[in-house]
Amino acid sequence: MELSDKIHDKIITLSDEGDFLLENEKTDEALEKFQEALVLVPSPKSDWEASLWLYATIGDSFFIKEDFEKALGAFRDAYNCPEAVNNPYINLKIGESYFELEDFEKAKEFLLRTYMLEGKEIFEDENEEYFALIEPLI
Repeated sequence: MELSDKIHDKIITLSDEGDFLLENEKTDEALEKFQEALVLVPSPKSDWEASLWLYATIGDSFFIKEDFEKALGAFRDAYNCPEAVNNPYINLKIGESYFELEDFEKAKEFLLRTYMLEGKEIFEDENEEYFALIEPLI
């Protein structure tokens, strides 16, 4: 299924505005743009590819704000979207969120999946503690 051009264009515009705000450290305003874009996605939202990256950017925004519960919720919503189960980035961010919430068993599960999907490279720009958690298991 594909979104209509009008809805797709509006989602892209709002996402671009959100990205700009996020780059300029206006996280709350960015979140509003991403959430506004998500509202435009028809229900059930988990059926649409656009939801995957919108939930991911919402999760990233909450992660930046160190609201790891909300970040995890958004990344888990993304995980229910098409292609997400095998998406290394989504698995990484779920694992990192669990890590920050000190649920290390679940963090290991998702960080190990990330490693199996993408290898060590995906961890290069991340906090070294995330990879250190799974390194003994590899």
